Amino acid sequence: MYAQLTYFDGPRTAQQLAAADFAATERILPAVSKLGHSLRVYLLRRSDGSEVVVSIADSEQALLDAQKAIMGAGLLPGEDPALLPGPDRIELYPVSDVHDINPASEKGN
Repeated sequence: MYAQLTYFDGPRTAQQLAAADFAATERILPAVSKLGHSLRVYLLRRSDGSEVVVSIADSEQALLDAQKAIMGAGLLPGEDPALLPGPDRIELYPVSDVHDINPASEKGN
């Protein structure tokens, strides 16, 4: 299992966030969905617009394929490249351990 952390440093304007959300929904997620890999993606966003996208996949190749698909997906009509500067950095990590902590399940609930 591998994790990718994609950082978008803030602050980012409401226009930049709207453009990023549109790109994610209309261009990026459809491009990655066509790859046939199982991914879990968490979007972490602060009030200043800074963001970390945490992507989890079974293999490093799945994350690399997703990166390639995203970079190869051309902008849609109406997307402004000035509002989509791309991530500030991307880091890939092998997942060394996983812990599920759920106190409710330990009590028999």
